[in-house]
Amino acid sequence: MKGLLIFVLSATVFLAILGMGVFLTQCSNEDYSISGELVMNRINNVSGSWQGKVSFPDWKGYVDDTLAMNSMYSFNMNKGQGKVYFDISAEVESFELFVNNHRVDTTNVTAGTYELDISNYTTNNINTIQVSNIMPNRLSNAVTLYVPYPEVINGSLEEVGLRSEPFDLISKIIESDVNHGFPGAQLAVVKDGKLIYENSWGYLNSYNQDGTELDNKVKVTNDTLFDLASNTKMYSVAYGIQYLMENGKIKLEDKIVDIIGSKFVDNTLEIKFASFGENYPGFSKIKEWKSNLTIKDVMMHRAGFPDGGHYHNQKYDAINQRLDENVDNVLYVENATREKTLNEGICKTPLIYEPGTKTLYSDIDYMLLGMIIEKITGEDLNTFLKKTYWDPMGLTHITYNPLDNGFKKEDCAATELNGNTRDGVLSFPRVRKETIQGEVHDEEAYYTMEGISGHAGLFSNASDLAKLASVMLTGGYGNNRFFSKDIRDIFIAPQFSNTMNYGIGWWREADDRRVYYFGTQAPESTIGHQGWTGTLTMIDFDNNLVVVYLTNSKNTPIIGEKTLDNANNFGGNYYTSATLGFVPQLIYMGLDNTGDIDDALSSLTKDIINEKQKHVESKEAKNGSKFEENHPLYKGKEAIDEIMK
Repeated sequence: MKGLLIFVLSATVFLAILGMGVFLTQCSNEDYSISGELVMNRINNVSGSWQGKVSFPDWKGYVDDTLAMNSMYSFNMNKGQGKVYFDISAEVESFELFVNNHRVDTTNVTAGTYELDISNYTTNNINTIQVSNIMPNRLSNAVTLYVPYPEVINGSLEEVGLRSEPFDLISKIIESDVNHGFPGAQLAVVKDGKLIYENSWGYLNSYNQDGTELDNKVKVTNDTLFDLASNTKMYSVAYGIQYLMENGKIKLEDKIVDIIGSKFVDNTLEIKFASFGENYPGFSKIKEWKSNLTIKDVMMHRAGFPDGGHYHNQKYDAINQRLDENVDNVLYVENATREKTLNEGICKTPLIYEPGTKTLYSDIDYMLLGMIIEKITGEDLNTFLKKTYWDPMGLTHITYNPLDNGFKKEDCAATELNGNTRDGVLSFPRVRKETIQGEVHDEEAYYTMEGISGHAGLFSNASDLAKLASVMLTGGYGNNRFFSKDIRDIFIAPQFSNTMNYGIGWWREADDRRVYYFGTQAPESTIGHQGWTGTLTMIDFDNNLVVVYLTNSKNTPIIGEKTLDNANNFGGNYYTSATLGFVPQLIYMGLDNTGDIDDALSSLTKDIINEKQKHVESKEAKNGSKFEENHPLYKGKEAIDEIMK
């Protein structure tokens, strides 16, 4: 009997505790949903351009059997952030409001404008606002909802479920490379709208002009600006045209000649490029091709232009498309200004193949497109982009011509040691011979475009560029709408069946077509771009992930013979840190929280070492003998060896 009594009492206590737990949970949920967190605060007004602006009831503008659709609006947001705004009309007596099924107390909400912080209830990607049971029930435009875009906020690896071990290995590899002669690097990673990693390694300038190491080197910081080189193409031209399309100022089908004028065709020189062989189509046909070129043709690198004009170089064989000290360049622009480069360089340049028949990556394409943006906006690229993107987003470390825009040399990572001479191999009018720091390295951008061009010239730190790149995930930032997802999707869709690794300007992973840059685990829809100076951006829509990795790998001596054939053999190219794609490859390993990552990383590192040894053997075989002891090939091998010790 005593045992039975104890059992009954214990059971009663257990049920009471359980009931109290349920009660506390219900109270907690009720308090959390209504009285504590989801509170509509009255404000004076609201302004901006929005991810969504809709009015209930019947926000879609028509009534049919899909009645639930008219009471709910879904939008992109990231977990842990977000505010929305409402205008409540004077006729509204009552309504019910839910955020991802969590009720908002609207009992005391009257006519006016309100702000609602929804950050405690948002999830990554799709979120839903429900406005229902509006009284009286025959109102129109009773409750107007304004939805901003997600922004990039500070976060941690743990918050987004990323393992730290791959980042530790990345840091060890770069640090070891720096200790063995690699110049410098910067990395920023954004996932789920959070800046969860930023780091920097190495030095602004690592070498004297004679190739010996500097004694007093200055460290790279997270604020250091890097020369983005061809990453410029995406964040100036692609962003510029996507914005102008959103605002009805330009169409992809617009003809270049209609924007630039008849000189685009009339100024064309006849150059019988050697690549035509016996199939030269005739000068009139080439001018006809040029007269029909569209914005889209040029953006896709299918316009027919050569890969570069070499407008800055007096000695260039345009017919055979090669440097030649004995041949005058018929497209050389003397004492170039940007306007002269357009009129006497780009407009004079004939096409080297029939437009649309192949894809040939060309700097001329984006030099031209940058000037088209300027003609449409009436502003230079730096002014237009600063006003349109950088200032509204609060970006302070991105610009053209840093030394003219508030930055010093010491704020920038240096590139080539001996100007544009490739350690004395090249010479042309006005050639720079000092170490380049704070000025764009690209010859065409510097000598013919005054530092501001659509193909090169942007400087940024990794963090600001990662925030800017994140705009591609949603199309806007905060209260700023830049372009719709529909327009974005036009630009990132595969170009043609034989060039699936290209969108309209954007590089695509496609079917393992960009693994050298994006890694093997990147989804096929992943986009981005690379820059000659050693820069990479990658945008992964499936994983809501942005990776920006910047280096100044060209801040090293030229290795080997001082000849034209060897002019781009920079020592920095021999280090693992210069391969760029190793960074996203390792980061993706951190997305998997189930396996033994330490074991996997250790095994992979051994393969990196083995591959480095294969690289050494391959280069030595090609050279016919071993290199000198201090060759960066060996230094790069030593660096990767040391991280396993």
